[in-house]
Parts: sequence; structure tokens; C-alpha cells
Amino acid sequence: MKKTGAEILWECVVREGVEVVFGYPGGANMPIYDAMLSYPIHHVLVRHEQGAAHMADGYARASGKVGMALATSGPGATNLITGIATAMMDSVPVVFVTGQVAAHLIGGDAFQEVDVTGITLPITKHNYLVTRADEIAEVVREAFYIARSGRPGPVLIDICKNAQVEQCEFEYPREVKLVGYQPVDHAPKESLEHAVKLIEKAQRPVILCGHGVLMSKAEEALMNFAIKTQTPVASTLLGLGAFPASHELSLGMMGMHGEVHTNLAIQNSDLILAFGMRFDDRVTGTLKTYAPHAKKIHIEIDPSEVHKNVAVDVPLVGNLKTVITDLIPMVDEYDHDEWKKQISDWKAEGDSRSIMNWNPDGKLHVPHLVSDIWKATGGNAVVTTDVGQHQMWTAQYYALDRPNRWLTSGGAGTMGFGLPSAIGAWFANKEEEVWAVAGDGGFQMTAAELTTAVQENANVKVAIMNNSFLGMVRQWQEFFFEKRYSAVNMLSPNFVKLAEAHNVPARRVTKLEEVEEAIAWARSFKGPAVIEFVVEQEEAVYPMVPAGAALDQMLQRPLKGSGD
Repeated sequence: MKKTGAEILWECVVREGVEVVFGYPGGANMPIYDAMLSYPIHHVLVRHEQGAAHMADGYARASGKVGMALATSGPGATNLITGIATAMMDSVPVVFVTGQVAAHLIGGDAFQEVDVTGITLPITKHNYLVTRADEIAEVVREAFYIARSGRPGPVLIDICKNAQVEQCEFEYPREVKLVGYQPVDHAPKESLEHAVKLIEKAQRPVILCGHGVLMSKAEEALMNFAIKTQTPVASTLLGLGAFPASHELSLGMMGMHGEVHTNLAIQNSDLILAFGMRFDDRVTGTLKTYAPHAKKIHIEIDPSEVHKNVAVDVPLVGNLKTVITDLIPMVDEYDHDEWKKQISDWKAEGDSRSIMNWNPDGKLHVPHLVSDIWKATGGNAVVTTDVGQHQMWTAQYYALDRPNRWLTSGGAGTMGFGLPSAIGAWFANKEEEVWAVAGDGGFQMTAAELTTAVQENANVKVAIMNNSFLGMVRQWQEFFFEKRYSAVNMLSPNFVKLAEAHNVPARRVTKLEEVEEAIAWARSFKGPAVIEFVVEQEEAVYPMVPAGAALDQMLQRPLKGSGD
């Protein structure tokens, strides 16, 4: 049977298991939108294509499936760029489909013609320019396979308008065979044996749990390995939730704003087991002094990440879940009691400086508010954030015991990610409670998606932490630029009226005694809600590893009343 290229696209997409797509129509993808009406696809109309990208990203992270976003040519396609880069940096499987001008017009500066494949080459796992209808089926099949296999990531398909309307015979490709792309599952036996010898000798081991644990669904394997070897587990920003925060072996978050005892454990360890993480600069501090006494085992599916930032003693290239599962029967049981006692002592010392130990002073501190949301939700909500101080405080104080409930932009650090990714996460599981914690700056970048939430009746609660500053930039200017504030004072709209203009119920909280009731109010009904918390303006995130400093050279919160 002959079908149009647009029909073939949807035939393939449905077979790939796609049920919801996020997008925006235009001249160059109109045939795709027309054909979509004949298929069991729920389309979410966003207010800006960046919102579509982040929604598809949030859907993929929360569901473990491939997300999908649509845009037209020219500005529609370029508006996806930030979201594509965000997905690429965090290894999130999303397929982006853009319309393009007709093939015979390419290169002629036609209306809304942009070379989107050229633009996105560095920020996609792979991309395609499709000029004929008979290319579509194979390309779509490959795109979804590439996006979800190996190290996941975004793939872009740019389809010329003529290819969308042309007809050809359709046959769904049953197999994908890509020469030169063969992700490896198992690490070599001799490498595993080498790793086991280092594990046997270690007295002060630490596991570094990265996003790869979640992407490979290796949470159970990680737990079994950690318990058998009694190895403490530190998490990257994106690895939070892969190992339960309440577990006795959990060290919490590492890195620039990680726990004091966690960073000290890494710096004093004699063996680092890096599970699905890439040793980025926010994790390591200066590389010259990173974990100087530790042997290093790196389990990673992407061979280009091995030795890229940190030279390791044993690289184990393969699927993380498979490699850990292969390792478990090869290792013995250990206790490491002395090492765990040392870490416990460091933790006790660091806790004395925690803002959570302060007595209430009548002011709204973001860590306390995050903790209040955590208590109200039982720690079971799906939580998304924008980027900045509130992101770090949420990572520190919303303790996660379950996976795929923490959605944040790690590598790219994308402001505006919080609200749209929360909407995408809600579509992944509509029974889950979803909270977007946002700053006053980041929220304004994608605030228009409130109307998308209303149109879809998405049960997403938004907590805006309004300090009238671009908070993290202000903190750096305070610490490192002699408090010479430049372009960080943020004049914001009335967030309650803004939300209500989008037909979203909203409240403004300025007093401590209003917090608990406001959170309960937002949770009392289905559908979107906004709470604006007017918080302390010049609060700083602690601990903090300054740029260029060693991981254990942390700036810690001054002891209250010490005058430090």
C-alpha cells in the first residue's frame, strides 16, 4: 500500500511505542500535522518550541522511554536548540522531527530555511536530512534505535516538505543494522579480573553513582554490589535517586555543592568506582588534586568518556547494569567498618554548620521550604528544577529514595527547564505528584507554558523561590567580585497575577506561618498551581568548592554567631 511520507512517519512512530508528542505546527511541517490526525497520538501544543524540547526531555527521564518533539523549519527548528543541547549533555533519548523547505529549494535561502542539521551536528547523537519519502521509514527506525541504545541521546530528523507529501510503498523495517555502531554490553573478562583485584585490596573505597545508573536501569545491581562490598555510595547531581538517600551507605551528593563528608571521602579514598558518570568539572574540582591516593575503576558505555578528564586504572566499557551484574559474583563480602566510621565522624562535624540546624528566625529560607515540600509529599513527588541556587538547595534537601523522580539540567545548566520538564514528567505518569521548584529568573524564561499546563490540566505544582536576584550569579559576585553586583537585580512581575492571567490558581507566601497551609492548598486539588515564596535575598549555597580549588577545599557556612 502506498502512503505519504507524513503517514509513514506516524506509522513508524506508533510502532516505536510513542503515545504523546510535544510540538508546534508551521508551514514546513503542516503535512505531518495533518497526517497525525489519523493516528493514536496525543499532541501537546506548547507555547514555545524550547518548551516542547524540555517537555519531551522530562517525559523521557521520568518514563524511561524515548521522548518526541516536533517543530517547523527556520525559527521553529532553532527554538529547539537549547533543549536539544540539554538532552545531549545529560544523555536523554529524545527524537526531534523538524519540517524543512522542499528539497529543490535547499540552499536558496527560501522562506524559513535554516540548515538545522548543520547547526545541531555537535549537539545530537546523530541527525538526518530526509529529501525523499522512501527514506523516512528506515530513518525513523534508526533514529529511535540510536536514541535509546548505547549511551542514550537526542537524534534529529529534518524532513523536507516534498518528502512529507510524496507517496511510496511502505514497509516497516524489522531490523536496524548500522555499520560502525555496535554498543558493547559486557566488559572483557581480564578487565573484570583486574578490577576485582583492586576491590580486594581497597580499604577506603567509594562508589560514584552517576546518571548512567538510571539510564541503564542498574539501581538494583548497584544496591547489591554496594551491600555485598559495604562500599559507600556518593551521587552526582543527575545520579540522585538511583541509590536511596536514606540508606546507611548513602553519602549524598558530591561535587561543587556536595556534602562535606562526601567530598572528604572521595579525596581520602584509595579506590574510586565510577558507575556511569563522566568526571565533569563540577564533580572533581581541580583535576590536579582529585582523589590523589585512589585507584580508579570506570564503568562506562561510551568509550570516548574513558580517560577524557580523569585517567583511570581499569576501564570497563559496556552496559553498566550488565557489567555490575558480571562483577557481583566475582567479589567477596567486606565490612570496611573503620572507613565508614571515619566518614560518619566527618558528617557529624559538617552537620554542625547546616542551615537545617538553625532555629526558626521568622524568615523564609529556601532549604527549609524544600524540606517542607519534602515532608508534605513524603519524599515521593517527581521534582524538577530550573538552574541556580534553588536547584542546589533542592538537590541537597529533597532526599530521594526512588529513581527517576529528580529531573534537572546538569551538563547544560539550562534556565527555564523546570516548568516544561515537569509537564513532560506528568505525561509519563499522570498518577504521580509533580513539583517544579523554580527561581524567579528561570521561571520567567518559560512561564508561558503555564497555559499549556492549563490546556492539558496537568497536575503540576510550581514553587517559585523569589529572592529578586539572579541568585547564583549574585553569590559568585559576592564571593569572588567583592560584592560588586552587576546585572543581577531581578525586577519580576506579580507572579500571582501572572499565574492567574494564565488561569492558574496562585498564592504569595511572605510569612513562615503561611508555608504549611499554602503547600497543603496546592496539593488539595488536581491541576496546575503556583506558590510564590518571597525568600531571603542574599542567602548563599554551602558548601561550595570555588572554581580551581581542590574538592576538599570547600567554603563552609560560617557557624551562626561566630562572626566568621
